[in-house]
Amino acid sequence: MAEKQSYSVSRKSFFGLFLTTIMLFLLSWLFVSSTGRPRSFDRKSLPTLILPTVFQSSNGLSRTILASNETKRDGGGKVEEQGFQDKDGAMPCNGTVKEPLKIFMYDLDPEFHFRLLNWKPQGGRVWPDIRTEIPRYPGGLNLQHSVEYWLTLDLLTSEISDNPNNRVVIRVQNSSEADLIFVPFFSSLSYNRFSKARRHRKRSRNKVLQAKLVKFVTAQKEWKMSGGRDHIILAHHPNSMLYARMQLWPAVFILADFGRNYVNDSSDFDSRQTLLFFQGSIYRKDGGYARQELFYLLKDEKDVHFSFGSIKKDGVNKASRGMHSSKFCLNIAGDTPSSNRLFDAIASHCVPVIISDDIELPYEDVLDYSEFCVFVRTSDAIKEKFLINLIRSISKKEWTQMWEKLKEVEPLFEYQYPAKDGNAVQMIWKELARKVPGVKMKINKSRRFSSTVVPQEDGGLRSIRAPNNFW
Repeated sequence: MAEKQSYSVSRKSFFGLFLTTIMLFLLSWLFVSSTGRPRSFDRKSLPTLILPTVFQSSNGLSRTILASNETKRDGGGKVEEQGFQDKDGAMPCNGTVKEPLKIFMYDLDPEFHFRLLNWKPQGGRVWPDIRTEIPRYPGGLNLQHSVEYWLTLDLLTSEISDNPNNRVVIRVQNSSEADLIFVPFFSSLSYNRFSKARRHRKRSRNKVLQAKLVKFVTAQKEWKMSGGRDHIILAHHPNSMLYARMQLWPAVFILADFGRNYVNDSSDFDSRQTLLFFQGSIYRKDGGYARQELFYLLKDEKDVHFSFGSIKKDGVNKASRGMHSSKFCLNIAGDTPSSNRLFDAIASHCVPVIISDDIELPYEDVLDYSEFCVFVRTSDAIKEKFLINLIRSISKKEWTQMWEKLKEVEPLFEYQYPAKDGNAVQMIWKELARKVPGVKMKINKSRRFSSTVVPQEDGGLRSIRAPNNFW
């Protein structure tokens, strides 16, 4: 035993001496020339380093490629950068792959989607032939809860596109190829139209559909494989999917509370006579306490419109006209941190004043809202004269800059069919694409203990796999 320890120590000592000698030689070669003077440092004198680089493609698979810091010169002496490339040379130099987001969409019975729009399928068809018929979506308030309609249409369009590779998103028929799984339930429309139970029935059609949806989705192999973490659920109306949300909670829920626009805006700073506008429910619970505080602070201020309003008796149109004629529009937290009022203000080119400390804003990872919105902490806003003095201090030039920016970003919050570059449909898909790596990581983490190897009494090993309800 003593001999082995002695041998081990001597081997380590020899190895350490060898490394020290090599390092001293390299240092002396790098910094001292043959004349004994310091040598100038030249990166070209170092050997080329070939480093393995791992990146994750949109299908969740990791690929390893070789990245070199070497440059190559062409015949004319021009330096060519050796970027990240795969064997086909298709990889751009920044190491990212530009390809469509791949979505697998369940072929749900039409009762969950277009039949809610009175579309009548024929011959056992699940989807309308959008080359010849596109069921119309109802207008009015329904439009602000219509995201599921526009995204579903866009996925169906991707299947008949002449050049699918130029699209932001494509529908795939094999779920193993998909980045995310799409659940095409028009949940907001279901709530708006069928939330009240008919006579002699205990449950409304909306509740029945939710129960059937949960039963169907959770029984699918795609749900069981991911625990639902890669599923996209559209539950936009605050009361839509109310009975099914918790049962589908691991999924990705989309909130996109917009869908209106204001065309031919010829207004300017001087023509908008109202300085600050708010119309809506004033007495709210929880985080909405600031509304009533601000009501008492602002109700007597000159050029300020702060009043109660509702969707009844042409309330929506009155609020819209008020926003169009105002310079600034208040967006104050209510029962929830956000509301469609913010996007109505953007569509009206009325500079939003956001008083909601916990608000989550769409596309904020790529969009700087401070360029066209005014943010005020709730604790500051409810101080006497703080908010009104802040708004009055904003100059005509500053307001005009924000107003111009509002008109520039407005298309990002508009739905269109067919989808156009930079509209709400494409922006939502891009936002989802940026979430794919995080979703994949959550799925992989959840699988850490789904299969565990444990010793048996006879000294062997056996594998224990978690049941389907492990998630």
